Amino acid sequence: MYGRSCGRPIVPLSPRSLVCCRTDAVVDSLWLRRPYCVGTASSFAGGGRTRRAERDARRTDRVLRELVLRLARENPRWGYQRIVGELLKLGFRLSPSTVRRLLASVGLEPAPRRGGTSWSVFLRRQAASMLACDFFTVETLSLRRFYVLFFIELESRRVHLAGCTTNPTGAWVTQQARNLSFTGVFERVRFLIHDRDRKFTASFDEVFRSEGIQVVPTPVRVPKANAYAERFVRTVRTECLDWLLILGRRHLESVMRSYIQHYG
Repeated sequence: MYGRSCGRPIVPLSPRSLVCCRTDAVVDSLWLRRPYCVGTASSFAGGGRTRRAERDARRTDRVLRELVLRLARENPRWGYQRIVGELLKLGFRLSPSTVRRLLASVGLEPAPRRGGTSWSVFLRRQAASMLACDFFTVETLSLRRFYVLFFIELESRRVHLAGCTTNPTGAWVTQQARNLSFTGVFERVRFLIHDRDRKFTASFDEVFRSEGIQVVPTPVRVPKANAYAERFVRTVRTECLDWLLILGRRHLESVMRSYIQHYG
């Protein structure tokens, strides 16, 4: 018997053959869906690389991770390829992309930008040899305004009260710097930080330069550059001065000396 459309013989089907044909169709459909579900090298090339990279990063043990970070921190000019080469000499195999992810996970930038030193890092590294100074004002009970000049050592946070006055002229500020030189502080100081206030005149800076101390003026309107001094001003206000009524200069100096002794 032949079919009318294609001319092929028509074979009669039994119920058993129908079941077999149905089973074969199900198997064929599953086989056709399998490449779509599992994925091939061509259709999932990008995702496969990402998964392999994640597995490589997870398999990197803690010791190797610390070694990569140490090489990057101690050699800020080394790029990813250089770090990979140095690790290969030590018997470790890592890809540059893995090194990049390890450095990015702790906030380390690429080699050209990793070598720069920020202001906060500079302050921490040189804190043992740095001195900062600043002014702040105090209103008395008689509505007189006093200017308080102080110096603070960055490493120990030790504060030196220079003086209090209602008229902080350049000559007065310079004299306070000379008085500080007799305390022995200059012997352990290499840098002085202060803002660009006009009260810090050239003669004031010359007192420190004559002792071999480099004066570092902060940028304009950047109080965070002198953060240690600004922090002390906030602390002395919130913990002491905001709770007292200052009668005059002697009272202010007595209060400041007592608080500085407590603060240090």
